[in-house]
Parts: sequence; C-alpha cells; structure tokens
Amino acid sequence: MASQSVERPGAARCPGLSVQDLLRADSRPVPDYLTRESYEFLGDEDIPTERYTSPDFFRREIDRLWPRVWQWACREEHIPEPGDYVVYDFGPYSVIVVRAEDGAIRAHRNACMHRGTQLKPSFSEGSAGQIRCPYHGWTWHLDGSLKSLPCAWDFPHVSPERYALGAVRVETWGGFVFVNLDPDAPPLAEYLAPLPGHVPGAVFEDRYIAAHVQKELNCNWKIASEAFLEAYHVMETHPQLMRTNGDANTQYDVYGDNVNRLINVAGSPSAFIEEPMTEQAILDSFLIGDRGDVTEKLMVGEGETARRIMAQFFRDTVAARGGPDLSATTDSEIVDSIAYFVFPNQQFFSGISFPIVYRFRPDGMHHDRSIFDLVILKPRPKDGTPWETAQPVRLASAQSFTTVPGMDPYIGNVYDQDTGNMEAAQRGCMTLGRPGVTLANYQEVRIRHMHRTLMKYLED
Repeated sequence: MASQSVERPGAARCPGLSVQDLLRADSRPVPDYLTRESYEFLGDEDIPTERYTSPDFFRREIDRLWPRVWQWACREEHIPEPGDYVVYDFGPYSVIVVRAEDGAIRAHRNACMHRGTQLKPSFSEGSAGQIRCPYHGWTWHLDGSLKSLPCAWDFPHVSPERYALGAVRVETWGGFVFVNLDPDAPPLAEYLAPLPGHVPGAVFEDRYIAAHVQKELNCNWKIASEAFLEAYHVMETHPQLMRTNGDANTQYDVYGDNVNRLINVAGSPSAFIEEPMTEQAILDSFLIGDRGDVTEKLMVGEGETARRIMAQFFRDTVAARGGPDLSATTDSEIVDSIAYFVFPNQQFFSGISFPIVYRFRPDGMHHDRSIFDLVILKPRPKDGTPWETAQPVRLASAQSFTTVPGMDPYIGNVYDQDTGNMEAAQRGCMTLGRPGVTLANYQEVRIRHMHRTLMKYLED
C-alpha cells in the first residue's frame, strides 16, 4: 500500500526503491537530465468523459488543435532521393512530404488547387518527378510551384503565384520529419523543449525503422495515447512483467506545455510482488522475449545486480552487431524505459533496449476510432552491414500484434493486452453514469498534463 502520510497533494510516493535510488547505484556517472525531477501537482479534478465520447468535442479538436501542432510524419530515410514522397494523414487532413529537386524536404497540403481533389492516395508513398492531379491533370513541381494545367487559355484568372500547392511547415529533428499546418506555429526546437536538450538528436538519427505496425483501434485517440502515459496499469494488465518492472515506483516529470516524461526502471521488481526475488531471478525474468541473442545463461556474480548485467549484455550485443560504442552509456539509458511524450500524440523512448516510438491520431472523422503507430528503431550498423527501412504492417482492430511477421510473441501479447484496455475504456466511458473519470495525483499526472494543454488549444 502507498503511504497515506501526505504533506501536500501529489507528494505521496510508493514505498521502496525510487528511480533516483537506482540511478545512484548506476555503474556509470548519470547525466543531469535523468537526476533532475520535474513533477508539478496539476489538480485532482475529474476529466470529463465528453472529451472521449462527444462528436462535438472531437470536432473542436479537428478545428482548433490538429491544424496547429507539430507531429512527425515520416523519417528522413523514407525520402532519401528527389521525388520520394510520403503521405501523412491525421483526421480529415492529408499532407504530402516530398524530397524536392534541390534536395530540400518540402510538405504540401494533399489537395489540388483546382477543385480540391486529393493528389496522392492516403497512407501512400512512392517516387515521382512531379505532382499531378489524377482528375484533370493539373501539375506542380516538387517544390509546390505550379508547372502546367490543361487548357490554360480557359483560366486567365489563374496565376502561378496564387495557385502553388498549399505549403505546410516542415522541420526535422532526430531523423524525424515534422509537419505543422499552422504557418505561425513556434519553431520545432522551441516546441520540443526540453527534449532536444536532454536527448541529442543523434540518438534517433543513428537508428533505422526495423519494424512498423499501424493498428486500427475502436477508441478515441486520447484514450489510446493515455494507455502509455502511466505504469499504474502494469500490475493488473501485465502481471508477467512485475518480476522486473518497478511499476508503481516509476518517475513522472512535466515540462512546459508540450513535453512530459516517464522513467520506468527495469531490473527492479514491482512493489506489489509478494515472492522474494533474487538478483538472478530478476535477470532470468528480464531475458524473456526479444531481448537479443542469448546463447548461454547469464549469471549475476557476487556484488553485482541484474540491472548491471543486463546493461553490459546489451553493450556487448550491440558492439557484436557493429553498432555504436556504449561503453560510457549508463545502465539506465540502456535498460530503462525513458519515454518522452510530445503533445499531442507522440512518444519517444530513448533507451537502447526499448527503442520504441509511438504515435496516435484520429482515424478520419471518427471520434471513437484511431490509429496507433508502433515503430521499433534499431541502431544502424557502423561496420557497413546493410539495413532496410521496414514498411508499415496494417492491422485491423481485431487482429493480434502476434500475427505481425517478425514480432516476438511475448512482446506482441503485451501490446494486445494494452489495446484491449483501450477499447474497453472507450465502451466504459459511454456507460459510466457520471460525467468524469478520476486520475491519480502522481502516477497519472502526464495524462492531466496532456489535457491541460489540450484545453489551452481549444479555449484559445
């Protein structure tokens, strides 16, 4: 049970080892960005269920939120050559991200300036020397400037200057290409702060997409995102993880309006597990599923810990595969889940052993349907070994993650447990019988932080 001795709201913490306790025992000096905590009590009011269930509320989000926020649309390696393009769709909006003739990355609204026809199919990618409307043949250069139109004599009122494709703000960080429909949006670096100051962009630039799953979900996009903003659910949803996961001892931090963080430790059992756990038992439980090529049993020596053995195992594994030198990288940065949420819909995990990126977006104009992008990034080999960017695998809501080619069944089952919760939460909010849902002061502060920023956009 958590301590009930509370000096002020949000001050209570689960007893036992904290994240900072474990960081002090790290085998390497831990950087300041991990040792500095940044929690803020944001209130304890219920979150109105209409934010998940109301089509009218969803329409406000479509009108006032989604056209004004930065979100990653693709990776730079998706568009390596001039003419390469990716179509990114969110809600009713569609953007073409393209590598122009001069090598610059451009983004355009995916709509013909003639009669609004979508220029490229949703969720598509490919390569083309120009952008041509499939309806009447109006054509644009890759930079968005008007190239030609059939029967130009009949359009004396059309000038190339006024009929360039609708420009979309585009910037890059960490190998990700971000877009924003708002021409007056703040610069990306300002929007992402303090993430770039905590995690160098090179951490993500030096990785490639080893797997990408797009799963359709029968729930509001916020319910989907919130499932990964707390570790409070682990003890009930993922009991198989409790032997190596410090669920209730997770650290939560909030920064400004757009960024918050979770540090969930590995190699530290749940405070709620009743069986006694030796360091060897913790290590044996951790090395289940897709944790690398374990060819022989790893042993915890006298005076060592499972966390240190895990970290060294990954240092050695990455080096053997031609990856980057991790000799100076801390145990925490290797084995822990260090997740940065960037408003409104994306999470970046900087850890080596959990190299995941999440993205959540509305599925068209459906308030109760969303798309969950699960991306697994692996280090690019430094020895010249070839790598290939994985193509998205699309799953219907009823399909299991375990059916994805190459997906470890153990990991796939974890995500099935998560997505099952999401759809149950959507159905439950419709029949709850009271107007709001309740959040924990500390463990669910990231959800409240997200909603605080959400309402700033909707009430602005």
